Amino acid sequence: MISKLRKSAKNTPTHLTITQPDDWHVHVRDSEMLAAVVNFTARQFGRAIIMPNLAPPITSAQAAREYRTRILAAVDEKHDFTPLMTCYLTDNIDPKEIEAGFAQGVFTACKLYPAGATTNSDHGVTDIQNIYPVLETMQRIGMPLLIHGEVTDADIDIFDREAVFIERVMSKIIKDFPALKTVFEHITTKQAVDFVQESGANIAATITPHHLVYNRSAIFAGGINPHLYCLPIAKRELHRLALRKAATSGSSKFFLGTDSAPHSVEAKQSACGCAGVFNAPYALESYAATFDQENALDKLEGFASLHGPHFYGLEPNKCKIVLERTNIEIPKTLDIMDTQIIPFHGGEVLGWTFTGILS
Repeated sequence: MISKLRKSAKNTPTHLTITQPDDWHVHVRDSEMLAAVVNFTARQFGRAIIMPNLAPPITSAQAAREYRTRILAAVDEKHDFTPLMTCYLTDNIDPKEIEAGFAQGVFTACKLYPAGATTNSDHGVTDIQNIYPVLETMQRIGMPLLIHGEVTDADIDIFDREAVFIERVMSKIIKDFPALKTVFEHITTKQAVDFVQESGANIAATITPHHLVYNRSAIFAGGINPHLYCLPIAKRELHRLALRKAATSGSSKFFLGTDSAPHSVEAKQSACGCAGVFNAPYALESYAATFDQENALDKLEGFASLHGPHFYGLEPNKCKIVLERTNIEIPKTLDIMDTQIIPFHGGEVLGWTFTGILS
């Protein structure tokens, strides 16, 4: 199922002016692809947590500095955009490297990928015990841990991997490191919503625009649609509804993270069918449509612009952005480099349009 826009009531606003949002989880790739996609994020968001799963991954402060330099060089000078860098955790990563990178203002957080969980995660952690010295350091210095929360055991159904991760790994991390600031990223299940809500103030979660819009049935409607395939994969309708309720609840535990992940048409429509949804071009329009459907437009600023900075100990952005209640036709494809990418909502019409940033 893909949710449909409802007709707005006559007394609903014709435009929204909110604090400029941040994206607390995004993939901007590298090299030519970086130059082609990063400005889709920079045009809407003031800051973004940059994922480190390059090939090779970002595992040192020096590599993060160099990657940040490449990102800033690719950002159009008309955008005021700050990339926030993360460190890719491996089984043998040095806690001293992480602490030094955090103290120098290079690393904002560390990212935990279970080995084999998603794109370029082969260097990820094979056993959570292997990084306990790192987690101890992070808890001590107040450095956030960002978690891709799925087990990768072959005997666990792909639709159950997030729930099993909560039981086997997430609960253990929280028990053994009760003061560790932790973001359960791109959550997809009611179990994850409940876990975050029942945990302390140091536990939060990001929610993507696409997991709010479609459930797993949409991936197989009329044949396999690889452009809706992502990891963690979309789940049943009851989980989608739980995510929508959480995102629009006003709870500061939930905030915006697009998990935008561009792949060419050829990479998506292949035997591999790479995981990832490219939602950066119209991310705010998608979120606004969802909050409108849930009669929760008054909660959008908190979710998109305030809860994330508060969790990370940062000030909200100074600028404002404007969204207008006017239809926007999303192109079916975008010309990227010498190929095409199909954006999220490609070929659809959304009822809100991002019109710009106010100084």
